[in-house]
Amino acid sequence: MSKADDHSDLKAPDQAAIQMIADAAFADLPAAFRSLCGEIVIQIAEFPAEDVLRELGAESPFDILGLFQGIGLAQGGGIEGMFAAGHEPNLIWLYRRPILDYWAEHDETLGAIVSHVLIHEIGHHFGLSDEDMEAIEAAAGDV
Repeated sequence: MSKADDHSDLKAPDQAAIQMIADAAFADLPAAFRSLCGEIVIQIAEFPAEDVLRELGAESPFDILGLFQGIGLAQGGGIEGMFAAGHEPNLIWLYRRPILDYWAEHDETLGAIVSHVLIHEIGHHFGLSDEDMEAIEAAAGDV
């Protein structure tokens, strides 16, 4: 077997690689949309926490690819409320193992999946409909 045929050194992208993909996906969003996001922090974890799984009624830790955690604009957080004293920044969690599992089962690039999950979770911050999020994804693809 030639070295070209030996894929034993291939590994799944780690959390740092997923973070880089997520940061690039965020940077590719339309500038006006990004500016409205404020201080959203993107975090990568292997799986959702047990309390998240219970709260969302997930049957498996692979059921959740991402999660918005914080006070969304649609819930009355408003831009000014996001910066109130003592308020933690809004978080978007991307779950590496469920994302990789989804990637393995579908014919999409990893970047497209991470971007989709990221936009979907940001959409929760704004209270956007699925149609709104699809339009943002389309615009991000045009950048």
